Amino acid sequence: MSDQPPPYPPLPLLSSVPPNPDLAQAPVPASTPALVLPNPAFLTKRKRTGFRRKVPSGSPAAPVAASPSAHLPPPASAADDIIVINREPTAEAVTALTAGFPADSLTDEEIEAGVVSDVGGIEQVNYILIRNHLLARWRETFNSWLAKEPFAPLIPPHCDHLLSAAYSFLVSHGYVNFGVAPAIKERLPKEPTRPNTVIVIGAGLAGLAAARQLVAFGFKVVVLEGRKRCGGRVYTKKMEGGGRSAAADLGGSVLTGTFGNPLGIVAKQLGLPMHKIRDKCPLYRPDGSPVDPEIDKKVEGTFNNLLDKSSLLRTSMGEVAMDVSLGAALETLRQTDGGVSTEQEMNLFNWHLANLEYANAGLLSKLSLAFWDQDDPYDMGGDHCFVPGGNGRLVQALAENVSIVYERTVHTVRYGGDGVQVVVNGGQVYEGDIALCTVPLGVLKNGGIKFVPELPQRKLDGIKRLGFGLLNKVAMLFPHVFWSTDLDTFGHLTEEPNNRGEFFLFYSYATVAGGPLLMALVAGEAAHNFETTPPTDAVCSVLKILRGIYEPQGIEVPDPLQSVCTRWGTDSFSLGSYSHVAVGASGDDYDILAESVGDGRLFFAGEATTRRYPATMHGAFISGLREAANITLHANARAAKSKVEKGPSTNTQACAALLVDLFRQPDLEFGSFSVIFGGKASDPKSPAILKVELGGPRKKGATEGGKTDQNHSNKLLFQQLQSHFNQQQQLYVYTLLSRQQAMELREVRGGDEMRLHYLCEKLGVKLVGRKGLGPGADAVIASIKAERNISRTKTRPSKLKLGVTKS
Repeated sequence: MSDQPPPYPPLPLLSSVPPNPDLAQAPVPASTPALVLPNPAFLTKRKRTGFRRKVPSGSPAAPVAASPSAHLPPPASAADDIIVINREPTAEAVTALTAGFPADSLTDEEIEAGVVSDVGGIEQVNYILIRNHLLARWRETFNSWLAKEPFAPLIPPHCDHLLSAAYSFLVSHGYVNFGVAPAIKERLPKEPTRPNTVIVIGAGLAGLAAARQLVAFGFKVVVLEGRKRCGGRVYTKKMEGGGRSAAADLGGSVLTGTFGNPLGIVAKQLGLPMHKIRDKCPLYRPDGSPVDPEIDKKVEGTFNNLLDKSSLLRTSMGEVAMDVSLGAALETLRQTDGGVSTEQEMNLFNWHLANLEYANAGLLSKLSLAFWDQDDPYDMGGDHCFVPGGNGRLVQALAENVSIVYERTVHTVRYGGDGVQVVVNGGQVYEGDIALCTVPLGVLKNGGIKFVPELPQRKLDGIKRLGFGLLNKVAMLFPHVFWSTDLDTFGHLTEEPNNRGEFFLFYSYATVAGGPLLMALVAGEAAHNFETTPPTDAVCSVLKILRGIYEPQGIEVPDPLQSVCTRWGTDSFSLGSYSHVAVGASGDDYDILAESVGDGRLFFAGEATTRRYPATMHGAFISGLREAANITLHANARAAKSKVEKGPSTNTQACAALLVDLFRQPDLEFGSFSVIFGGKASDPKSPAILKVELGGPRKKGATEGGKTDQNHSNKLLFQQLQSHFNQQQQLYVYTLLSRQQAMELREVRGGDEMRLHYLCEKLGVKLVGRKGLGPGADAVIASIKAERNISRTKTRPSKLKLGVTKS
């Protein structure tokens, strides 16, 4: 009906809040009591199925957005102005956390959208409660359209504007009312309602997600795809033979985590049950005999212990670790610490290394020691699952009613103040107002698309720094299932260290593919060698392994009815599998790749543009939703003849300057450590920021009563880095922790070395450069600055600078 509001509310323009650095994102006022959220067990360890092991002692300091122990204001009458929506705010906060929202502060996007006029005040508290409630309700009724009106009676009249702001933000940014449910699809406009045309380059998950959202927002959208199919690196091939058939996922195959995963919601909307990948994963020696369980347990423990030590090592190195590979660190630690002695143990250890290379689609010699696992704090959590029938079912549903032109290989993109021109093979030119590039990082690295004008040097450098690795597969359809049906994975060891990733892991798809399908994985250096291996030779090698395992058990292994070998490295539309943080790169490079250029004319999406969820299918999907919101924001601003000012970089620079100023008068100093406190002094869980000075002159008390860490003193890696380390004038690293943890650290005896050990081993935090602190720390910095400004106007005793008490 014409008098009804549009189904998709327009994205709000910029906030009216003035660009004051002191108004950067701030936490809830300290006067508001905090409710501790229960731990929903976000980080599920997957040690044998290619999902990188989570290392508690070395993971990056978890930002607010992913911290299950973050605080949320209570819904009760702790403050008269805090509204009460229902009695389950904690559960709703957990839902918001899994979707990527901070527990007690705003995202940068929310601040830019101007969802509240008072950042950090009671208004923000109420907005968060309303936002979490809307999000949680839609996650329960994902097949329905979430309307704003039913919630109006629950909200006090003075908070109506917060309900409108929260609803508009969630819909516009793709947190609710997305997907393929009939109630969602019937809201799509029949014809474009905006004058803008968007050209989407690539019909992978990122391109499809963005296209669907943009169509819903009223844009005219055309998707250009070089292949004859959609899906990109998500490709489900139907295999047939001998009256058998099965669906084989030759690309992305696993939904890595179900908590908050938007693709899990799409699967539910389609009525697809998800199959949990079972943890059982037996390993077999090169001769086919089973690995002794005790030896298996011992080597796995040694491997995990070395990962822990590599995390401590990078913390001790500080920013020097950016120039060192994870492979070099692990090998140095293995040679120094031992734990792997026999040939069988070495083969087992190499299997775990291959599994790590699979998780990152990159050689360990290329992975950054400092940041290879920088996305771990954002792990979706929950089960890892297969979608019955393959992920192609998700792709096909998302491509429905989207205008896709196939076999259009883009080779030039021109962008400027008047719009964009996209030139494809044959010289055909597509003209539009905006372009969204979703091609894989491998294509960008190879210069497969020429941009006119050239991309900014900052983006070119980020493209060069980030890694893009390789994973290949051999899919085999058999006449019958000869392997055990009570497991989904099993592994095979090799005697050749350089070939450790060759057919090291097998996936059984018999329960989900519709037929007896087995998949052999090829990772690491072997994945590159596999590109030139004749398919018949590859299949023969796989069959030799399988027969070596099962024929001694009296089980005959038949020849496959059909086999398929992937070649993702030489596929001109991908030139690899997925991204990783290479030596010299950091998580910042994902953000750089996500930046738009040309004053809001050219945008970028894909798994290599998401810092939180790289190398995942849901990361690609989420990046498409993100860019649909960004495109709408810029289109609205252009229509209103205003300019979009991106807030995060400004806030980050302002908070960096504030941090330097605040540490001129730290609240606590001991050795090379100094601390500034936020929140109430009576609250041991109130936030604190710790700064450690590495290099430069030693401070008094830095080594009192302490000894050099003998475990590290003779390590080859430390010797190699000693000259580099000595050249550092002054290097500052930071971390975010609680007041209580800072006080505990102060009491540690043995000097700075013991404090560093305690900080990493006992408290499980990682010291990072200023950029690594993230927006969660920016909020704390801004609040500390605000508190000190208030304190200056009051009469109070002089601040006492505390130091280490001498023995």
